[in-house]
Amino acid sequence: MTIHGGELHKFIFEGLPVRGVLVRLTGAWTEMLARRQGAGGYPAPVQQLLGEMSAAATLMQANIKFNGALVLQIQGDGPVKLAVAEAQPDLTVRATAKVVGDVPVEASLKSMLDANRQGRCVITLDPKDRQPGQQPYQGVVPLHGEHGEPMQQLSEVLEHYMLQSEQLETRLILAADDQVAAGLLIQRLPLEGAGNLEVRSEDEEARLHEGYNRIAHLAATLKREELLSLDTPTILRRLFWEEDLRLFEPQTPRFGCTCSRERVARMLVGLGREEVDSVIAERGEIEVGCDFCGAKYAFDSIDASALFVPAADHPSSSGTVQ
Repeated sequence: MTIHGGELHKFIFEGLPVRGVLVRLTGAWTEMLARRQGAGGYPAPVQQLLGEMSAAATLMQANIKFNGALVLQIQGDGPVKLAVAEAQPDLTVRATAKVVGDVPVEASLKSMLDANRQGRCVITLDPKDRQPGQQPYQGVVPLHGEHGEPMQQLSEVLEHYMLQSEQLETRLILAADDQVAAGLLIQRLPLEGAGNLEVRSEDEEARLHEGYNRIAHLAATLKREELLSLDTPTILRRLFWEEDLRLFEPQTPRFGCTCSRERVARMLVGLGREEVDSVIAERGEIEVGCDFCGAKYAFDSIDASALFVPAADHPSSSGTVQ
């Protein structure tokens, strides 16, 4: 199921090696929260974190040319064990979190996920056309600095990741409440390479670097409340009214989940018949819920038996298992 709701705008600064992306998830984000309400919802700090992660994953997916899923995970050693946001190439996004302890209203990133300095942020690029034996690309950064100092914001963690793994200076502003999850990404492009700006002198290079620094500084003045409440044209006009900015056609992020009964069936087959039969003997059926969208998939003894019948034994079998 796919729920539309949001807008994403890419833009560049003419004559400068700087690009930007701004996203506002509205209906897509409120749909994610509504689906979680059946399980009690999330504590406020976890909800804000997931909103920021959803915006960040969408920004990062839109900023790269990649035919596959971008998965942003934070693995923690505090009351939040795992937080995940996933964005597909068509900007379909979903998110979930596993909370195992109390999360105070004023909880910080460190107290939620890096209590003992074991928390880490993992960015995975999983191609749709992955070849046999090919592994997804994965980058990992800790939730603290080189000397153990905690990073206070998700944006700080991701800026560090971009600089460490991609060698790209990035300024990231993120915000989320119960209605909107939003983000602004400003990134300096490399001066060398095909299609990039031609640099003829050291003075010219210095001017281009200064251009990025100026724009990054302007982006940093954007307040959380402005990012959540103002529309895209107003935000860009307030921040960059003196810059020569080219805005591209907007794109539409959406909430969508890739779970299905077929996927759950394959998971159960992977568990093995003995394990599946054991659970059904104890409970009468197996019910599997999707952590992302809340969908429930139930399998009784007849359903389970059919999972382990060879494809050729099915009356209408085409010889393949979906």
